Amino acid sequence: MDQANGGLRRELTSRQIGMISLGGTIGTGLFLGSSLAISMAGPAVVLVYLVGALAAVAVAYAVAEMVVVHPEAGGFGAVGARYAGPLVGYVQRWCYWATQVITVGGEVVAAGLYVRYWWPQVPLWASVCLFSLAILGVNFAAVRLFGEVEYWFSMVKVTALVVFLVLGALCVVFGLPGQDAAGLAAWTAHGGFMPHGLTGVLLAITVATFSYGGVESVAMTAAESRSPAGDIPRAARRVVLRLALFYVLATGIIVAIVPWTEAAAVDGIARSPFVRLFSSIGVPAAAGLMNLVILTAALSAANTTLYLASRTVHSLALDRYAPRALAAVTGRGSPVNAVLASTAGLLAAAVAAALSPDAAFPVLLGIAMFSGMVAWMLIFVSHLAFRRARRHLPPAPVRLPGAPVTSVLSLLYVVLVVTATAFTEAFGPAWQVGVPFVLLVLLSYPLVRLRRSARDRRAEADQAEPV
Repeated sequence: MDQANGGLRRELTSRQIGMISLGGTIGTGLFLGSSLAISMAGPAVVLVYLVGALAAVAVAYAVAEMVVVHPEAGGFGAVGARYAGPLVGYVQRWCYWATQVITVGGEVVAAGLYVRYWWPQVPLWASVCLFSLAILGVNFAAVRLFGEVEYWFSMVKVTALVVFLVLGALCVVFGLPGQDAAGLAAWTAHGGFMPHGLTGVLLAITVATFSYGGVESVAMTAAESRSPAGDIPRAARRVVLRLALFYVLATGIIVAIVPWTEAAAVDGIARSPFVRLFSSIGVPAAAGLMNLVILTAALSAANTTLYLASRTVHSLALDRYAPRALAAVTGRGSPVNAVLASTAGLLAAAVAAALSPDAAFPVLLGIAMFSGMVAWMLIFVSHLAFRRARRHLPPAPVRLPGAPVTSVLSLLYVVLVVTATAFTEAFGPAWQVGVPFVLLVLLSYPLVRLRRSARDRRAEADQAEPV
């Protein structure tokens, strides 16, 4: 067994790693979350997603710089424990695990909502259960099969987004048959570019920033990459460019063609702005097709986040910060027990969908945000410690430009985002549940350390006994 990998196999190719990084990021954050961001910022949502892209760039480059030097199980969490101390690595990984677990549930709930586009009579809980079983099957398989499934899942939504951008740009600049060019007049109509002022923009930044959550997933694939030294830097550069292109241009086109007041309508979750755009163009079949693409995107994001959650808790088990059974892997290199433990979010999604289907998605999304942003904060804390410890060593193949200044500024930005969630109605549960969870993780650390020390003393005593 490769001790650094914890039994995981290096079977992911460069193309698969690139798509996995997109798979965890392009999901409901873009297709559903954009509706919430538009309702807060109006046409200024374009600037909001641009600011969020800058933060995503910093995260992607920071984690890539660290894991390309240490391509081991646990990704940036393991590096954080190495350079910033075991407490940072412990809190970081448990918070990241919680984020991914809840996000899995949120994405599956979103997928169920998209099914209602065609069959509104289907109970949400039924769709959630069916999709949960499907992504479990993929994650139980060998990582090579997971990577291939996720590659094609992501390829579908990336291709659809490119078509959307091209068609939308034509509609804005030249017009389509039977329609004049939309132009950018809608950016200043219905209350102006910032209809809710600077306050609305600042609150929308919380949504946009969380939409980029998953960009750090490139680091979690390092232990299973065939060539981490080349794959990780390449994937980081590509995913940042694609995300900035997709999010900024896509939202700009939406608010140019569909009035922001309509794109931010209450039913925006059931019918996202992307689907509404195709309906407004006058191609009904295209709206249904786009809804299928968005459904695929949600399942892709759920598939990837379950992968990330399982690898995170597997890493914790390797470091004896989680039950040792979660470190076990099958002959195919799949951490089955860790995957099963990470289905907690799927169970939460099924229960939430059955008890309160209309509130399930925003509640799950809000809870995931807080612990996710804590993980981002600790990424920058770890990066600062990493740079300080290696200041006299050769530089990594990929580096965060401007660090450590950019690390500090990015850390302050994330703190601002977390603070802003307290003033965002949709993310109220983020503080109500997120703060107690982080405190619980912090309080559990001394107990876990004591248990580890007692186990080590027993092991040493057993070895010292004469045979």
